[in-house]
Amino acid sequence: MTRIKKERIPRFQPGQLEAIAAILGDTSDGLTGSEIRHCLAQAGVEDTDPTLTKRHRLYNALARQHNNDGHGSATLQVIRYAMEPARYTRNSETFEERRAALNVPLAFVGLQLGEDGRFHRVSRANTLSEAERRASRLRKMLTNRDVHQDVLVFCRAELLQDNYFHAVLEVS
Repeated sequence: MTRIKKERIPRFQPGQLEAIAAILGDTSDGLTGSEIRHCLAQAGVEDTDPTLTKRHRLYNALARQHNNDGHGSATLQVIRYAMEPARYTRNSETFEERRAALNVPLAFVGLQLGEDGRFHRVSRANTLSEAERRASRLRKMLTNRDVHQDVLVFCRAELLQDNYFHAVLEVS
């Protein structure tokens, strides 16, 4: 995995920007409104529609900046500020969940957000299942908790889909 170089900033498709905005602006698990305002300001991105829902607000701001710049540098800066590891010292599980979710749309442009909060180049994902497999957060969380290897074998299909409910049923 190599770090991203400034001269090779990717262009994001509208669907990729939408997915990133949905993750960061998720109603229950995303950033707060004031955190969004702060991240946009730090990245120098105009908060074009502060009265909209969080995900629409983020999408509009990121898409406008992306269209003006012709590349995704501002989007990467917003993600970098939102995902600075030091912000999550009291809740590392939230960091890992957001990071895994963001790595799915990032995989389509050949990037991955590392545990260090930095972007790294990876081979581009061409399919959703390939991107999800790379970011498989449930499997990583179970592995980190030293779950028995048989659980990972028997729940393989459910883990690939991040299907918590069926994975629990399969284990019992």
